[in-house]
Amino acid sequence: MVHQYQLNGYNIVLDTCSGSVHVVDDVAYDVIAMYKEHSADEIVAAMLEKYGDRPDVTEADLRQCLEDVASLEQAGKLWSPDTYADMAFDFKNRNTVVKALCLHVAHTCNLNCSYCFASQGRYQGDRALMSFEVGKRAMDFLIENSGTRRNLEVDFFGGEPLMNFDMVKKLVAYCREQEKIHNKNFRFTMTTNGMLIDDDVIDFCNKECHNVVLSLDGRKEVHDRFRKDYAGHGSYDTIVPKFQKFVEKRGDKGYYMRGTYTHFNTDFTNDIFHMADLGFTELSMEPVVCKPDDPSALTAEDLPILKEQYEILAKEMIKRDREGRGFTFYHYMIDLTGGPCIYKRISGCGSGTEYMAVTPWGDLYPCHQFVGDPKYLMGDIWKGVTNTAVRDEFKHCNAYARPECKDCWAKLYCSGGCAANAYHATGSITGVYEYGCELFRKRMECAIMIQVAKNQELAAQGIEVPIELGSTCNACADGEACE
Repeated sequence: MVHQYQLNGYNIVLDTCSGSVHVVDDVAYDVIAMYKEHSADEIVAAMLEKYGDRPDVTEADLRQCLEDVASLEQAGKLWSPDTYADMAFDFKNRNTVVKALCLHVAHTCNLNCSYCFASQGRYQGDRALMSFEVGKRAMDFLIENSGTRRNLEVDFFGGEPLMNFDMVKKLVAYCREQEKIHNKNFRFTMTTNGMLIDDDVIDFCNKECHNVVLSLDGRKEVHDRFRKDYAGHGSYDTIVPKFQKFVEKRGDKGYYMRGTYTHFNTDFTNDIFHMADLGFTELSMEPVVCKPDDPSALTAEDLPILKEQYEILAKEMIKRDREGRGFTFYHYMIDLTGGPCIYKRISGCGSGTEYMAVTPWGDLYPCHQFVGDPKYLMGDIWKGVTNTAVRDEFKHCNAYARPECKDCWAKLYCSGGCAANAYHATGSITGVYEYGCELFRKRMECAIMIQVAKNQELAAQGIEVPIELGSTCNACADGEACE
């Protein structure tokens, strides 16, 4: 399958299954568009009619262009066959190990965000803090079910996890002891709204956390519209100085500013640029997850605006990078020189199989967006996964499980999309949240264009960068989980 698009002055041709990206002139772009449905003579005639006033477009040139396109097809760099469908289900049928937990250490929050998918951290249930005993057992469960995998991921999540900070510190100390015993390596992530950040939190995160996610929606008026405390006060003025201090002391360690855009700030690029101007360089902005009748929900009328915003963002990122003040945008992080191996491209995030969420009571769910839904209660950290039907359902949740994905050029970049978004939009984890698909495809077009721009600059310096889809890795070939 071939996808063609024009963006920021580039004619881009993507071969979906090989991952090859071609930047071509106008004539080659049109030739490729006609190549599979028309004869060589028909293409030559059409091109001469369209470009006949150009002295550099002759019949000989066009015949050579057709030969070049044929060579690329024979080399598997255009219209390469899709050979991954059987591989997708074979991989998911293997025994999988658990490699990551989203640990809900606090089902409570010190903010009262009206758009919160988790109902202000309560997940439609009671407020609660995870005990050390439950947290310890969750870590034991992860170790016991991780097989030979060495690197294990734990995200401290909520609600607001810093409301249970003392337990988090004790739990990390316990994990550091277990690493030596079981030859494991724990990598911790903290997701926080920032209200409780102090020097102790900063020092702890810098020592122990592989990554930290900091919640900021952007401009003060945008952030404070939803992210208020229980007295109705906005949190921007409290958290921004804390985040700036945190990032300054974090140095080169991983972090992300994570925002949410809604119907009320469809000009969300201004929020991203605002965060960059505050000195933050690792940025993410996600569309709101809420019910369709919620006033903050994105509408059909918003969609073309949002697509344009992603293009504006991509062009500004290229400009700022050239000026030496670039920043990273999470959804534009794409590796065209190899990227994730094909199994990861097929299987996606691993929710419900390799990755699960743990509630303060020790219940297991496929991920944080399913917590509280009795249909998707998988078991608990003492008995393990007892609802194996749910696990099996998620094992077969991938791009090839959705008929709607068959002819989508982006399927090996999204792996079929987010199961939770599909479920909330359609009632099935193998459904398709088309609105999200539209946004994802636009993000991928922009991400690829940014890489094309970078590669063009390298090529001007005489540096050639090969582009191809990630193959299988040794761990995949051996049936193990990737590190």
